[in-house]
Amino acid sequence: MSGSEQELARDLGFLEAYTIGLGTMIGAGIFVLPSIAAEAAGPAAMVSFALGGVVSLLAALSLSELATGMPKAGGSYYYVNRALGPFFGSIVGWGMWAGLTFASAFYMLGFGQYLLPLLTPHVDILAEMTGIGKTVAALGMAALLTGVNYYGVKETGDLQNVIVITLVVLIVGFLSLGLLSGPTIGEFNPEGWPAVAATVGTVYVSFIGFEVIATSAEEIKNPSRNLPLAMIAAVVTPTILYVGVMFVSTGTIPLDVLADSEVPVKIVAEDILPGFASVVPGVSPSLLAAAGGTVMILGAVLATISSANASILSAARVNFAMGRDKILVDWLNEVHDRFRTPYRAITVTGIITLVLIAVGVGIGTLAEVASFMYLVTYSLVHVAVVVLRRANPDAYDPSFRIPSVLYPVVPILGAAACLGVLVQMSTNVVPYTLATAGLSLTFPFQLTVVGTIGIVLIAFGVAWYYLYARERAPAMSLVGEAIAPETATAADSDDVYRVVVSVANPDTERDLLRKAAASAHAHDGEAEIVAVNVIEVPDQTSLAQDLTFEEERVDRQRELLAAARDVAADLDVGLRTRAIVGRDAASAVLNVVEEENADQVLLGWTGRRSRREHVLGSTIDPIVGHASCDVTLVKRGPEPDECEDVMVLVGEGPHAPVATRRAAEYVAATENASLTLVNVQPPAEDEGDAAEPVETGEALIENVIERASVTETAYETRVVVDADTEEAILEAATAYDTICVGATRESAVTQALFGSLPEQLGAELDRTVVVARGSERSPMSIRDALIKRLEG
Repeated sequence: MSGSEQELARDLGFLEAYTIGLGTMIGAGIFVLPSIAAEAAGPAAMVSFALGGVVSLLAALSLSELATGMPKAGGSYYYVNRALGPFFGSIVGWGMWAGLTFASAFYMLGFGQYLLPLLTPHVDILAEMTGIGKTVAALGMAALLTGVNYYGVKETGDLQNVIVITLVVLIVGFLSLGLLSGPTIGEFNPEGWPAVAATVGTVYVSFIGFEVIATSAEEIKNPSRNLPLAMIAAVVTPTILYVGVMFVSTGTIPLDVLADSEVPVKIVAEDILPGFASVVPGVSPSLLAAAGGTVMILGAVLATISSANASILSAARVNFAMGRDKILVDWLNEVHDRFRTPYRAITVTGIITLVLIAVGVGIGTLAEVASFMYLVTYSLVHVAVVVLRRANPDAYDPSFRIPSVLYPVVPILGAAACLGVLVQMSTNVVPYTLATAGLSLTFPFQLTVVGTIGIVLIAFGVAWYYLYARERAPAMSLVGEAIAPETATAADSDDVYRVVVSVANPDTERDLLRKAAASAHAHDGEAEIVAVNVIEVPDQTSLAQDLTFEEERVDRQRELLAAARDVAADLDVGLRTRAIVGRDAASAVLNVVEEENADQVLLGWTGRRSRREHVLGSTIDPIVGHASCDVTLVKRGPEPDECEDVMVLVGEGPHAPVATRRAAEYVAATENASLTLVNVQPPAEDEGDAAEPVETGEALIENVIERASVTETAYETRVVVDADTEEAILEAATAYDTICVGATRESAVTQALFGSLPEQLGAELDRTVVVARGSERSPMSIRDALIKRLEG
């Protein structure tokens, strides 16, 4: 492999992918929509939620195949654009952006609705400005979220996970207590099944979030398994929760009260909780109701913020993909020099969201327009699967395919379901007469407000294509090939000794590669080195987007890996390079170790302890703690490549043989080099046994030599007898160029991964210090085992 092509780090396991999808779907809809849905369809709205889940499940299957076949930023837009060409790409791109912007405004108005009851009792002025107050709150939070994403606060990703877990706990608690309270449903379907079908469109905004998993396809481990599983789980979980919340809500509160409420889940909680006062001693029913209502308000506030934040992030990524395909002005996608975020796209999305809130578009309309645009998108996604399957281009090689028994049923049924919901929510079956200049035309139906806005947005996408994109975007529709098809191929694997070297510094990479080459040469049979460099990217920016705009860093990465190839050629050792763009360097290197089935990973080290939360550094610690192969850290001494006199510190530690093996490999690869094994023993307690420590030390050294299997290498032994072990080691080390030491376990600092002595040697010795850890690992915790099992 040439090694110059960047790849995105596969950092996300099943749990992470599932959480990303769930985080965008468990949000505002569950707190805001019950009143809107109850007004439209009564208790039967729970069927609407279930149907929304089914429509999404079909889309999730098609998206899973497309995402593993063409994992690129932009999600649905990218797939539709590739399969059906830029005409439909323009419609879907603009549609997704509009959908996400309308959804953001919807979430923010929901935020205002819930926040106001929380503040009103404490802020007098708000009691008199309920309508304007919620708008002001929505505008304020929308502006704040735009600012947070503009500046690229990395912690928002972690905050999102905390919010998701909190919400799941909260909603499960709400449902449990609600079901125990014995809800009773009156008339189930007062508005009829057409209303139920139309309500699917209203509530569908709750389901648009699973798309975000597809946009992360390139970052998901084992995508053929984890991606479809995460998508299906991310759709099924909220569907069950939505149906449950609807059942409890309509079974607890009279329909008219529920429909009139802007805080439906709060009033349901306030109604349910007093019934449990008897099981909470000392708490009055009214206090319990107030506490429950407040908790639900806090949950809703968190949910709306979380959903809006995810929408703003996703919108910027759709813009990026459109700009890359020349359907959109690239100016919009410029990445900020300092914050490395697509600040213009984020700003424009934020401004449009603020305008939608300020002009007073109804909250129900905002939700329905967002749903409309995504239903249009998903109907075309289903068509794209069929086109790509039939056209079978070289670039399309999905690791997950819709099972043959379900194909083409899933895409056909999915597209039909999307269109069916679109028709229901866009039209009223009431005759409509259009009369102009004496002519009149009567239609058997009329468009709803949502249908009108949706058609205008689609028309805008069409007009944009003809007025701007058609001249710039290459027309690459595969529809023609789909009518008359073609084929592709696969790869192989091997069995070699493999050393993964993480290179990040041109001053040290030669030393690291020399040591990796020494290890490779020392093994019989085939061996190779894999040099890895990782560019880290903040959460707010898509990996591909950062790659496009950070040319300087990408060039530096290419130079670094090109230099590594030159060094490898000098050393006459086989080398492959991997250029990775990821969120976390440690995680990316660990993935490479796993994917390459590496025998050893070799890293540079400054020799200094890092900040409190990291012992050896934020990148090194996780690799040392979790790599399944040998780990070698190298702190370079003042003289580069100096490896003539090598000392191995031999002790009782479990990794002393590994350190000895590393030292022997370096000596064997260096002309005129010498190897000395040093052991330090405390003086004998009885002066008459003065020779005993030396004998003990010699025996220990011989034992380590045998365990290390380096009997063919010439070596000397040296036993130092001294009461101050550490001082004696430091003094002995000054006579050598390179000191090798095995990881120890007796550290007093609980998070010290290699133990205190190696760290002390690295910090205090002005020599090259090599710290080695064998592939032996501490027993996996139950938590780690469960996570690994779930990750697949």
